[in-house]
Amino acid sequence: MAALANDDARTAYAQIVLGARLPEVVADLNDRRRNRAIAVLLGSGLVERNAANDLEASGAFFRDLLRQQPRRQAQTGLARFMRLGRIERYPANVAERRELLAWIVSEAIEPGERLTEKQVNERLLSYTDDVVLLRRYMIDFGLLERTPSGSSYSRHDET
Repeated sequence: MAALANDDARTAYAQIVLGARLPEVVADLNDRRRNRAIAVLLGSGLVERNAANDLEASGAFFRDLLRQQPRRQAQTGLARFMRLGRIERYPANVAERRELLAWIVSEAIEPGERLTEKQVNERLLSYTDDVVLLRRYMIDFGLLERTPSGSSYSRHDET
């Protein structure tokens, strides 16, 4: 990729990919700059010489790069529903949804802690932009309790 940071090499590479033959590749450059751009591309493996001594873009270069990338491990458990620490989607399975919500409650609210609605929303904001939906789910699943007046919320811990 560093080879393509050079403007001359990038222009030469584009022309080669589009089928330009050697005399036409960056023909507007002086010989020194032109030869350096081509040398950079050859050295990086982005282009190679074929049997006719013409330059061609190497498809193997990108296949090799992709092969070197670590394979992404399939996510399991609650991680399947999260991305970068935020809820990407809610589980369709009720038991999994409850497990996800219970985990968030345990992370966001300490046992015995009483919070205002604003405080709860601030804490849930790190998990989703739709804090109202998340808070409603937590109440519906019995994980979060609200006083009848709605003035405070607390974690429901079964003893």
